[in-house]
Amino acid sequence: MKISALDVKKLRDLTGAGFMDCKKALVEAEGDTDTAIDLLRKKGQKLAGKRADRDASEGAVIALTSKNRNNGVIMKLGCETDFVAKGDGFIALAKSFAELALKNLPDTLEDLLALNYEGSEMTIAEKIVEQVGVIGEKLEISQYGKIITAAGEGQVIPYIHAGYRAGVLVALNLEGPSLIEVGKNVAMQVAAMKPIALDKDGVDASVVEKEIEIGREQARQEGKPEAMLDRIATGRLNKFYKERTLLNQIYVKSTSKESITQYLQSVDKKLTVTQYKHVELK
Repeated sequence: MKISALDVKKLRDLTGAGFMDCKKALVEAEGDTDTAIDLLRKKGQKLAGKRADRDASEGAVIALTSKNRNNGVIMKLGCETDFVAKGDGFIALAKSFAELALKNLPDTLEDLLALNYEGSEMTIAEKIVEQVGVIGEKLEISQYGKIITAAGEGQVIPYIHAGYRAGVLVALNLEGPSLIEVGKNVAMQVAAMKPIALDKDGVDASVVEKEIEIGREQARQEGKPEAMLDRIATGRLNKFYKERTLLNQIYVKSTSKESITQYLQSVDKKLTVTQYKHVELK
């Protein structure tokens, strides 16, 4: 059966598959586009099964916010190689998933994968399988998160770091375009310094317990008296909070060694960060 270049182009536009893959699928499907799409999807399923144990450690992190900056989403689409991760098609695919997430604000990663892809009958999960056949590598959305703020109760600022290798969402408690740069500065702090919590109240109790025990043992090895170990450990825990919690960290762009809290209050006494999300390639 003769397949026209126009038919091949139509299938390529729908799937992103290569010219010869589309032509072969159309020939096998006797020119039926829907059948050809199914054939390409089956190819992706077969390849996905073969590459399931591969490490999708490369990829792209996308962070987006709504026009009114009340909502934000962040996600990571992983692949196997840096070559694929830097491709325009891969970045566009990752952005299309993030845009659907922003539009629908699913609660979980599973809910995100179940969304219909751009009005088609395919889910995002099925689209990923299809694209495994197109790209030839394992693909997966391994992380997803969102921040929602009510109108009048703050704004969400996105930041993409180092060529899509990391992304951050920062929620401020105050609104206004004049604070966007402040939010980006804080987001850059998160990307650079990798805090484990917003403040000390957000640090997991098991982490606190571990740090206290480490502080005690260090003091003991330094020959400090047993009666002083708890006090010394508490002091070292406070230093840990200062180094590892966002609002207490030294602002990296400051020349006066002010904390993030002090930086925010220098802009507006009421300004603070209410939450943040950080995703990066590892």
